[in-house]
Amino acid sequence: MHAADNNSQGLRGVKLVLRALRGRNYKLFFAGQGISLVGTWMQQVAMGWLVYRLTNSVFFLGVVGFASQIPTFFIAPFAGVLADRYSRRYILIATQILSMIQALALAILVLTSTVSLWHIVALSVFIGLINAFDIPARQAFVYELVDSPEDLPNAIALNSMIFNGARLAGPSVAGILIAAAGEGVCFLANAVSFLAVLVALAVIRLPRPKTAQPQVRVLSDLKAGVVYAFGFVPIRLILILLAFISLVGMPYAVLMPVFARDILHGGPQTLGFLMGSVGVGALAGALFLASRKNIQGLGKIMVFSIALLGVGVIAFSFSQIFWLSMLLILFAGFGMMVHMASINTILQTIVDDDKRGRVMSLYTMAFMGMAPFGSFLAGSVAHILGAPNTLRISGLFCIFAAVAFWAKLPVIREKIHPIYVRKGIIPQVATGIGSATQLTIQTKE
Repeated sequence: MHAADNNSQGLRGVKLVLRALRGRNYKLFFAGQGISLVGTWMQQVAMGWLVYRLTNSVFFLGVVGFASQIPTFFIAPFAGVLADRYSRRYILIATQILSMIQALALAILVLTSTVSLWHIVALSVFIGLINAFDIPARQAFVYELVDSPEDLPNAIALNSMIFNGARLAGPSVAGILIAAAGEGVCFLANAVSFLAVLVALAVIRLPRPKTAQPQVRVLSDLKAGVVYAFGFVPIRLILILLAFISLVGMPYAVLMPVFARDILHGGPQTLGFLMGSVGVGALAGALFLASRKNIQGLGKIMVFSIALLGVGVIAFSFSQIFWLSMLLILFAGFGMMVHMASINTILQTIVDDDKRGRVMSLYTMAFMGMAPFGSFLAGSVAHILGAPNTLRISGLFCIFAAVAFWAKLPVIREKIHPIYVRKGIIPQVATGIGSATQLTIQTKE
């Protein structure tokens, strides 16, 4: 009897974690994404190793990271306007085809031994332009794929889970392939992987296609989106927090080749395993969020995750032992993922539907748009102070941000609570159970 009960509870737990996959559209998108993202992570690891092999320069690692992300800072807000006006599915089909072309170009250049640094920088700028349109449309598109708004937080967590499952598999495979056949094979595999998400996007059935509005008012619509986002205290504070962490906390990844080769005295396999360990932590974070029944308490979880990211990065910077480094960077991966996915979830659940694309473009600008400045800053500081000291400074800034955001939580709760009541996101409201006093107490927990 006990075994049967345990099995039944286990099945219910799995269904809870995967509940957004009940919908056909999200299931297709989830599967296509899963395959494509493995290729994307293979390319990212191969790119870092290729740049470091060609230049032996931590500075140029930062330059390439800057080149691949800086377009997002300038283009994403305008891309958000397009995502609110045009079919997000068609935007994504276009971005996937262009991304495939970029990966093929890299593969040809490397496999024919004609690649040089300027090729890498130019193609990094190109993929940055593509991602500026892809990411806001992708984030907003998830809302169209779920069968019920109640499944949206779970769908966002599952997106994070598949992203980090790929982060786990992709770098590990890339490390082996780079050692055996070189970086070009990784770029080629990434190009092929885009076919999976293209097929998924082609067969998804949406209830009514979005048509473009007759008048083009990009600048006025952009202004309206910015005024809306920064005029609402929770969105403003969350975006500022995300931008700060993206500037000072996330760029540790750009220094991973330095730790793999110069501090841990390894090769591409070492880099692959380190990035894979980040993926294990991030995957655990995504599973943690997917297993939660509702959105309550995410504010405190955000604070904890940022502090954990900072502590994990600082501890990793002191390690010179491979297995210990893998363990410590795992905690940083957990904190990073829970931080990003929690912010995504809160934004998507409080934003007005007609401004979703623009707010998610500001999310993209804060997350991806600030990252190039962080990558460039990390590479420059590491060139002067060394990679370990750079990560220690980065971790301290993350801990400072966690404390500052903790002080703002009461204000954020007060502003968000009426929205959750109105939308029925808080379970007791949705089912008509519980008093207003109980709701207030539970929301503050």
